[in-house]
Amino acid sequence: MSKELVIVFVKNIKLGKVKTRLAKTIGNEGAFYVYSELVKITERALSKLDTEKRIYFSEAVVETKWPNLKKEVQQGRDLGERMKNAFLKGFADGYERIVLIGSDLPDITETHLREGLDALKEKDIVFGPAEDGGYYLIGLSKMNEMVFNNKPWSQPSLLEETLNELNENNITFSTLETLNDIDTFEDLEASTFYKSNVALQEKIKQLHD
Repeated sequence: MSKELVIVFVKNIKLGKVKTRLAKTIGNEGAFYVYSELVKITERALSKLDTEKRIYFSEAVVETKWPNLKKEVQQGRDLGERMKNAFLKGFADGYERIVLIGSDLPDITETHLREGLDALKEKDIVFGPAEDGGYYLIGLSKMNEMVFNNKPWSQPSLLEETLNELNENNITFSTLETLNDIDTFEDLEASTFYKSNVALQEKIKQLHD
């Protein structure tokens, strides 16, 4: 068995259930289409990585998606608890380096995932910082429940508070390249993902006309 595992958290792609902040500007159909395109980018990054992978759906496993990969449903009351439970299971199953990402990153590549896993050969924890003050990637080389408990999820102070706590407890960590996830229409417009995707631009325009 490989010592490394990549976990991906995905939302079940349902109209009105994905990218709700973005939907306020471009509507539920537009948000649905954007999220679907972002998931494809995640799929491509994962397909190029030669390591074991698990997909955690938000509500129910979709057998037709992510073929040949182990699929489960996220368990927990908030994001921290859901991530903690996924890591606990991974370590219980014998993995030694585990990285977890979401599925809404326009610039994610297999390089970010590989760098995250490699960082765990030297450090306890690795983060991929997001421009909004959170993080798009977290990796552990051993279980540490502290990073998942009592954190300001979805707040701009998330990563800063988490790193301060790790420093206070002498836990080693490293950080990767900062990336931007897409939560608002401003995020979308500013992204290379959107600027270079003419079909996506036309689709959004059609939905607005």
